[in-house]
Amino acid sequence: MQHTLTRGASRIAVVVIVLLADFATASTSVLADPIDFAELLARPRAAATERIRYGDAPSQLADLWMPSGDGPHRVVVMIHGGCWRADLPGLDLMAYAAEDLRQHGIAVWNIEYRRLGEAGGGYPGSFEDIATAVDWLRKLEKAKRLDLKSIMAIGHSSGGHLALWAAARRRLPKSSVLYRDHPLPLSSVVTLAGIDDLAAYRTHGPRACGGPAIIDQLVGVPSRGPWDVFLDTSPAEMLPLGVPQLVVSGTLDPIVPAAFGRAYAAKAAAAGDPVQEITIDDASHFELIDPRSNAFEKIRSLILQPSK
Repeated sequence: MQHTLTRGASRIAVVVIVLLADFATASTSVLADPIDFAELLARPRAAATERIRYGDAPSQLADLWMPSGDGPHRVVVMIHGGCWRADLPGLDLMAYAAEDLRQHGIAVWNIEYRRLGEAGGGYPGSFEDIATAVDWLRKLEKAKRLDLKSIMAIGHSSGGHLALWAAARRRLPKSSVLYRDHPLPLSSVVTLAGIDDLAAYRTHGPRACGGPAIIDQLVGVPSRGPWDVFLDTSPAEMLPLGVPQLVVSGTLDPIVPAAFGRAYAAKAAAAGDPVQEITIDDASHFELIDPRSNAFEKIRSLILQPSK
């Protein structure tokens, strides 16, 4: 199921879709053989072209996957999920998709970052790491022959949230500790089963990531107070982002039910952003990053479309 949303999207629809999220986990549909992250990580995986450190902390690194040819190479910034938690898999989970896109001629910058449970994770460290890693591409542009004029960010699950946030950085107020001058602009974002609206997921989401406490830790509720924590952390509160967005969900996803993707897409479109929303039948959470899946074939075809 696919929808292209425009500025005229009904605000009533936004409210209805958010309410539907309460009931999303009640679906009785069953995917015959859904993949989980352990099964995906059990497969052999290719090695990245190069691992590059952008900071001194153990998690401040990224893998660069370079395609063949002289370039300049189209660039995808890739951000893994895992509920922003350090006890769950990291950038290796995205290595399969990174290798697939590399084989299709794209340079992939697969980012690791400090997460909850390790020193510096949460607010502001996790966000600062994403910002630093994205901007680090400027240091690699000439040597790696990267085309930074049109950069796509792709994020999965909590990484979808961070991919959208990376595109939204230009809207940060100067009063935010996350504000930086001249952030590297992103041209488009693909959010795959993304937790794109932190407040909505905190209130209505399944407890797969750890419930409201995880969101509170991420955005710094204990130190910041609950009245302003989403203004510089949640893409839904930073709209319009000013870039095209592809919002992809699976109909059978129990971690980020499809209603959340539809609700965010409607909200972004109502704010004036160009948004394409797709719900893929018979796909769960990890099929969206599995190059062997039919779902990923659909997603790849959209990623590879020429920029407009």
